[in-house]
Amino acid sequence: MGGTDVSERTQIGRLAMRVEGEWWNAYYALPDTMNDAILLGSIRMAFVQDSRQKEIFMAMMRDAVSAIIKSETGIAPSWPEPEGRRAPEHERAGRA
Repeated sequence: MGGTDVSERTQIGRLAMRVEGEWWNAYYALPDTMNDAILLGSIRMAFVQDSRQKEIFMAMMRDAVSAIIKSETGIAPSWPEPEGRRAPEHERAGRA
């Protein structure tokens, strides 16, 4: 957010991507939990085997999260560089 020091930023939500069976599901979730997460979209894993298609789907889901946050706060969120951070162990279910 323009001119805001990184230490001043507050995470109010996140994009959580989960492989569940043959589907790749995108959720808007609160920072530390998947409780009450909102399903944003799903795509069959067969269609995102190519890294470019995977990036396109993730970008669309990021835009959805941005729209949710902006509609609730009036502020467009900034996104950190992709870290490829894995979900906490308690959230991982393998291929549910």
